Amino acid sequence: MIQRFDNIAIELPEPDSANPAAAAAVQELMGGKFGEMSTLMNYTFQSFNFRGKKQYRPFYDLLCNIAGEEWSHIELVAATINLLLTGATTRADRNKPGGKTARSTSTKAKNLVSAGTTDPAPLADALDYRYAYHFVASGQSAMPFDSMGNPWNGSYVTATGNLKMDLLHNFFLECGARAGKMRVYEMCPDPTARAMVGYLLVRGGTHIVAYAKALEKLTGANVGQVLPIPDVSNKKFPEAMKHEANGLHRIMWHFSPSDYTELDQIWNGPHPEDGEELEFRMNEMPPGAPWPEMPDEPQLVSPGELDPEMINYYAKRLGDGGEEDVHGEKERTSAQRANGGARQSAAASSSRIGRSANRRR
Repeated sequence: MIQRFDNIAIELPEPDSANPAAAAAVQELMGGKFGEMSTLMNYTFQSFNFRGKKQYRPFYDLLCNIAGEEWSHIELVAATINLLLTGATTRADRNKPGGKTARSTSTKAKNLVSAGTTDPAPLADALDYRYAYHFVASGQSAMPFDSMGNPWNGSYVTATGNLKMDLLHNFFLECGARAGKMRVYEMCPDPTARAMVGYLLVRGGTHIVAYAKALEKLTGANVGQVLPIPDVSNKKFPEAMKHEANGLHRIMWHFSPSDYTELDQIWNGPHPEDGEELEFRMNEMPPGAPWPEMPDEPQLVSPGELDPEMINYYAKRLGDGGEEDVHGEKERTSAQRANGGARQSAAASSSRIGRSANRRR
């Protein structure tokens, strides 16, 4: 069962302006093969299908707890994409024509030159953006797709049922995810994208170490010796370095009120990169931050609004003004029933008179 809180993992800086190209790149961290949807669903299905919980309980607890954190990573990526897309096209509302803003006036002038009409095309800029799905299939918002518009799919999930194989896969998956985050970081100088990536580099790094420790406990192999993968420390990225300075790379949060308490049998000892002691924060989750505000995008009818005339009409029908109509309708219906009953009685009487006359003949 999932318990949700109306927060995201960290506070994200508001971008100075929309950046649809960066949003498209960040989509890879959502729905790509090594994206956050993949890490969530891999660990979730492995935990669903876990056999031998009594014998291997610490490994099961670790899987479940990390899966819980992955949900928060999806939220953070989605919030980043949405911030980067806010304001990417001209805001115009066909229910409220005649916009007076500089952008709407400029758009009308551009339309007049190019198309011979003052009718605005507020989504025209989207024709130049490479990720059309953000504008034709959503309200300028995150999608469960990768950076090229391919939808996430279940073939990205590996849940073999063999604990050693699944843990080895998870270690590889987290290393691949780290490589993807680093590349998105290098593609996007945008501070919003980099704040998100910096945090996920650190938290994904804890998962890499966790699976390395799990393999070490299970097999005796010192997997931590091969870290970091790729060969660049998180401390080389300013947005990640500040979180590591606060010890976030060695903390395992507890994503359950009372379950999954035996993971500290795996998450312990020195961190393989800097030797600091690993720490399990029992009954403690990250503090979180409020979701960023997302203003209306009326050119996409998002979220859209009801027609005021329709609201007034139904308000009259359902409210005080509508009582007379309703009662009047009831009165007319009653009168119609009464008239119908009188006509039926008259017809019945006529029929009886006719039958009596026939008998006399």
